[in-house]
Amino acid sequence: MNHNPITTHILDSSLGKPAVGVTIKLLVLDGDNWQLLSSAVTNSDGRIDGWEQTEWYEDKGIESLFATYKICFELESYWEQQSLSAFYPSAEICFRLQDERHHHIPLLLSPYSYSTYRGS
Repeated sequence: MNHNPITTHILDSSLGKPAVGVTIKLLVLDGDNWQLLSSAVTNSDGRIDGWEQTEWYEDKGIESLFATYKICFELESYWEQQSLSAFYPSAEICFRLQDERHHHIPLLLSPYSYSTYRGS
């Protein structure tokens, strides 16, 4: 596989705009431990252009990537830039990559809540 199988974006629903400059980490469950695969920072559209490290998926078949993953959104500095005190300094989303479809994991964010869904 040569294209990114897991993407994400963040929309700050309280401001009605993308969340820019948020550091995101991608981890995979390896036995009982989480292993860091890569990280990225959201762009001006609240999306990641790609993961900084790509060797975890490049030149691999999709079935070899079937596993449980976690995306960690580091939100504290984002809230500070907005001059807001928020309840969630971070958000974590666990999910399984278990089929050949693309996995897009968006985060809808506000200072006192967040939600997600499987995007396309």
